[in-house]
Amino acid sequence: MKKNKLLAHFEESYNELVHKVSWPTPSDLANSTVIVMVASIILAVVIWLVDFCINQIMHFIYSL
Repeated sequence: MKKNKLLAHFEESYNELVHKVSWPTPSDLANSTVIVMVASIILAVVIWLVDFCINQIMHFIYSL
């Protein structure tokens, strides 16, 4: 009984994957990749800038 349910689940999953999922085109995928890379670089620069500023403030406070 459980085997039939498991087999039915895999068949339904396969059918959904093949027939109902909309896959991105290569150009859409490339555009999304560029957006993610640019956002990651911007976020890394912002985090570095905050870290640098806090470091400078702490050095100033400890030097007093």
